[in-house]
Amino acid sequence: MPIGAWSDALRNGSATAKEHSEQALERIAATEPELKAFVNVTGDQARAQAEAVDQAIAAKQDPGPLAGVTIGIKDNLCTKGITTTCSSRMLENFVPPYESTVTDRLWKAGAVMVGKTNLDEFAMGSSTETSAFGMTSNPWDVGRVPGGSSGGSAACVAAGQCDVALGSDTGGSIRQPASFCGVVGLKPTYGRVSRWGLVAFASSLDQIGPFSRTVADSAAVLQVIAGHDPRDSTSLDVPVPDYSAALNRPIKGLKIGILKEAFVEGLQPEVEASVKAAAEQLASLGCELVDVSCPRFQAGIATYYVIAPSEASANLARYDGVKYGYRTADADSLSAMTAKSRAEGFGDEVQRRILIGTYALSAGYVDAYYKKAQQVRTLIRQEFDRAFEQVDLLLTPTAPTTAFAPGEHSNDPLAMYLADLLTIPANLAGLPAISVPCGFDGQGLPIGLQLMAPVLQEERLLQVAHQYEQAADVMAARPQAPLVA
Repeated sequence: MPIGAWSDALRNGSATAKEHSEQALERIAATEPELKAFVNVTGDQARAQAEAVDQAIAAKQDPGPLAGVTIGIKDNLCTKGITTTCSSRMLENFVPPYESTVTDRLWKAGAVMVGKTNLDEFAMGSSTETSAFGMTSNPWDVGRVPGGSSGGSAACVAAGQCDVALGSDTGGSIRQPASFCGVVGLKPTYGRVSRWGLVAFASSLDQIGPFSRTVADSAAVLQVIAGHDPRDSTSLDVPVPDYSAALNRPIKGLKIGILKEAFVEGLQPEVEASVKAAAEQLASLGCELVDVSCPRFQAGIATYYVIAPSEASANLARYDGVKYGYRTADADSLSAMTAKSRAEGFGDEVQRRILIGTYALSAGYVDAYYKKAQQVRTLIRQEFDRAFEQVDLLLTPTAPTTAFAPGEHSNDPLAMYLADLLTIPANLAGLPAISVPCGFDGQGLPIGLQLMAPVLQEERLLQVAHQYEQAADVMAARPQAPLVA
């Protein structure tokens, strides 16, 4: 049930957090053999947190806004005393001595962690195929990928293994798997949510956000995790609005920009049709549709694949086999130990991105590649600024296609990178963006609608997404799928 209904049931005594967490753990046990959404199921922690919630209610104490809500945590967020692997052999045995800011806020709000979710290694991928611990399957069709890099988080929510989940989004890693798995995925404004305790991939792009089955549930989670954190120098010190209160405000008269450059050759016809139908649904709710152009929108992918690997190269330099992480057992010198530890501990995709980034930052090339990419990034952001002078939100498909088969792009990294073509620009500009289910293709696979808003306008984003969701009621006509809750 939605978080609001669940909270009412908990407080009026018709349900307990213990019962709810046990149901989630039973669902995980029943579906994990096929799904593999989790790298670590934390049953003991879930039971302890649920018991604390029930005790607080029995003592007439406020158990918190997310009391008893079961949640999966992407395994690149540090959880004190619980292994945090980034789905990599490099961190297979790493147990953080501290709690990330977002998870600390969740526990204080009464949330119950049922496990750490699978991801592409170090969040580098678009299918969860690069995980060192095996690929997650898509609940709509186990012969398809769930998207990535937060594939485990999207899949566990779609399969009803938990109420909500957290993911991270560097170039679309929340929105694209949300689209593939038929759930809501929200990437907040860069700096709206603290990154302290998130294992860094690309520090100027990474952002943490929720997965849920409804927009209202994403709003409830964002309410808890948003806000300034002095431990994160990029955290924005600005007030956090009441997101849930904004959901039902009138949207009549809002201008929705249909981004011309997002409807390009190669877009799956069913995706285009569903997204354009969603735009017409918004028009029927009183929104005004406006054609908008951002000519450099498609330059985002080339820009991203210079900036993100460059920052990854710098961030992942710390994994040298000395302080923590994987260390090779076979080396006769310090330099050999570092080289072999990194070669054995990192998978192919991570090594590929480190090499690209190191090259882009090397002497003689840094101006031609990294500096130039940052200049193009500025131009992309300026184009978004001009677009938002004309409209309130921008509308695009979330992904060019529905979920593809495992191995379909294994020998063609560029084809895999194109899966993030439509999501990357929002990261480059630091914009908030959301993916909401808007239909299904002929094979019964979900299609996602992406909405983007100006910086710090999550209220407007959630407001329009919620009212579209309520009016379209896409899931009422969903195809049958055995693993989807």
